[in-house]
Amino acid sequence: MTQTTTNRRTLIAAGGAGLMAAAFGMPALAQELSDEDKALIARATAYIQGLTNAKGRFVQTDPRGVTTQGTLWLQRPGKARFEYDGPNGLLVVSNGNNVNIFDSRLKTFESYPLSRTPLALLLAREVRLDRGVKITSVRKLADGFTIVAQDARRQTLGRLEMNFSSEPELIGWTISDVKGGQTRVRLSGLEKVGAIDPKLFVLTDPRRRTGKPATG
Repeated sequence: MTQTTTNRRTLIAAGGAGLMAAAFGMPALAQELSDEDKALIARATAYIQGLTNAKGRFVQTDPRGVTTQGTLWLQRPGKARFEYDGPNGLLVVSNGNNVNIFDSRLKTFESYPLSRTPLALLLAREVRLDRGVKITSVRKLADGFTIVAQDARRQTLGRLEMNFSSEPELIGWTISDVKGGQTRVRLSGLEKVGAIDPKLFVLTDPRRRTGKPATG
């Protein structure tokens, strides 16, 4: 299996950039949440809800330790674009309904419902971490905190750990699969921006076109 194939399959399971665990076969033993935990969840929810148009950089590390990086754009609700640097040849785009993945090196195009990926938790129109989502733990860190969540309806594939700084700001996430493999994404320079070109969130199968593929 090639490195690109491994990265692509990891992305498919998660829904993008690694935005990444195969199904909910992993047990979710929820701990009792303290008032402090609930306050952190409320702060994280408010932050994500207010994160409309944003742009930043990401570094992704797959379960084999292979690292890739690129640029991401977010437009909540529903839309995201992960554009990988250099020879990786991978482009992941959520248009609000589906997550489309084009691998220019392998000449493959795949599409999955956004609702079946953990990315849906971040891109929902109304972020409600107290409804439809099972918070299995809240871990406090020296410089922030981590919220571990799963879709309580078991429709979304994977377990998502969202990492926040103390402000809070989203600084990354980790997806864990049923075999214990983890894909980590770290964000840098994620900031709110003005209008984003809507073409960035459109990705159709470029193999069906004549001439040079256009993936914008």
